[in-house]
Amino acid sequence: MIGVFDSGVGGLSVFRELYALMPEQDYVYLSDAAHCPYGNKPVEYIIERAEAITRFLIGKGAEVVVIACNTATAAAVKYLREKYPIPFVGMEPAIKPAALTSKTGVVGVLATANTFKGSLYHNTLEKFASDVEVIEKVGEGLVEFVEGGLTDGPEVEKVLHRYVDPMLESGADAIVLGCTHYPFLESAIRKIAGDGINIINPAPAIALQTKRLLESIEGRKPSSSQYSFYSTGDTSVMHSIVSKIVPSVPDQAFLTVKV
Repeated sequence: MIGVFDSGVGGLSVFRELYALMPEQDYVYLSDAAHCPYGNKPVEYIIERAEAITRFLIGKGAEVVVIACNTATAAAVKYLREKYPIPFVGMEPAIKPAALTSKTGVVGVLATANTFKGSLYHNTLEKFASDVEVIEKVGEGLVEFVEGGLTDGPEVEKVLHRYVDPMLESGADAIVLGCTHYPFLESAIRKIAGDGINIINPAPAIALQTKRLLESIEGRKPSSSQYSFYSTGDTSVMHSIVSKIVPSVPDQAFLTVKV
């Protein structure tokens, strides 16, 4: 079983890629909607939440946990790997493909404040972005849009212009989506950026890494395409998104829990 968690529904952009690659697997997903967003919360608080959720997922049978949240990865992945014996897959800032493919030498990164502060992000910059200019923008308000089920329209575009326009004005030809909520805004971002801009979603690469890790686990239980979706808050937006990914998931697979 693959456990997946995020501060909210953003991690479903990762689940979407996991399911596309491994539909036969069992999945348990937890949206920490009652404590969303994580982007501006103290690191210690995020670690506390990540550990509580990890215990919950392991209790449900998870053999590998995907931290489908850039902010939680930056804050907690090292701690979780040291404390728990199962494999963890974290979100990697997709700076490398952006830097390698950029023709202008300028790339934009849209992420949360805590992601930008994390050592994982800075280490990635040092390794792969020394030859490019990186335009960083904190996507304030974007997570809240997605959590409210709003992914397009004038209100969303007005806020996105604040972040995307300065990237384009600086000559960026790639935009890295540094939060798992942002792929749900990709159409709106594309509308502003145009077809010539490379919008990079790291989720497909995360799905591939999860598949490799899962295949390396010995004595795995047989999978049966069972899905469970839990939330510490409202489940309606999660239900709406999942039904577009896996239409056959029954209503009873969506549950509110205290974690």
